[in-house]
Amino acid sequence: MPADEDVSTPTATAPDAGAPALAVAAVARRLGVAPATLRTWDRRYGLGPSEHSAGAHRRYSGTDVERLLVMRRLTLEGVAPGEAARLALATDVSAEHGHRARPVAPHPDASPTAVVDAALADDADRCARLLALAPGTPGAVARWWTDLVEPALTQLARRTVVDRPGVDAALTVRAAASAALRDATVDPPAAGSPVVLVLVPPGEERPLVAHALAGALVESGVDGRLVGGPVTPHHASELVAMTRARAVVTVGRRTEPELEVVVRLAQDRPDLPQFVMLPDGAQRHVPVERHVHRARTFTGLLHEVLAVAAPADRP
Repeated sequence: MPADEDVSTPTATAPDAGAPALAVAAVARRLGVAPATLRTWDRRYGLGPSEHSAGAHRRYSGTDVERLLVMRRLTLEGVAPGEAARLALATDVSAEHGHRARPVAPHPDASPTAVVDAALADDADRCARLLALAPGTPGAVARWWTDLVEPALTQLARRTVVDRPGVDAALTVRAAASAALRDATVDPPAAGSPVVLVLVPPGEERPLVAHALAGALVESGVDGRLVGGPVTPHHASELVAMTRARAVVTVGRRTEPELEVVVRLAQDRPDLPQFVMLPDGAQRHVPVERHVHRARTFTGLLHEVLAVAAPADRP
């Protein structure tokens, strides 16, 4: 991407259905990219403006902007531009309901093996279809993670493959799963919903399971918020105060995790429920405090968090 591109996360939404189509400069400002980047995406990947008018340049419709938002988010997450473009073009984008991508029905052939086969074939479009989440189904995110995504990633981790540059089967699965979660949680929790913060230990990349947990919380009426970037114990305490968080979850993947934030929060806010999920060999590092709980499975962690944070009208 161009060196002068702004790498901040886009927050804009697409224009309303009745709003005029947008010129390249306006769309570039909305996405926080250089106009040259949009022209490159148009030329290389077909993610260009689709509206025409007599005597005027081509302009971006609301649907065009939605696809570009998908493309932008995926590239920010490290997905290769070509793969991100394929996923963006395959996304079910609607001009209704706030102009956000809407969930689609799950593929009838969805299975961990089918997902693995699609990923190994570098078929990002099929991977996205197989991992789509059905809207409005209670417990859908948890079952999707435990029955489909996690087993697929486990299978891939056991495979030895030789790839071309830029091809990564596990990354294809993670990108498609991330897009599915975004689409399934397009409607935010109601104002005033209980907040749960999801963190990762310092120095670790955020695992996909953290996104799945936050998505399952949102599905249950809890405002699950993923905390990104470096978080010191002081920052964590401030975030808890600002958001009035009901609980904090720490999800890590290392066997020697840095849990200073967990320790300090237990000292500074002893009544705040904390949940920690780490690999089996790292459980011994979890501090023994009254409101610090160890979790070994995704389902167990979700149930425990909902027990202290779910809205009163939820089971």
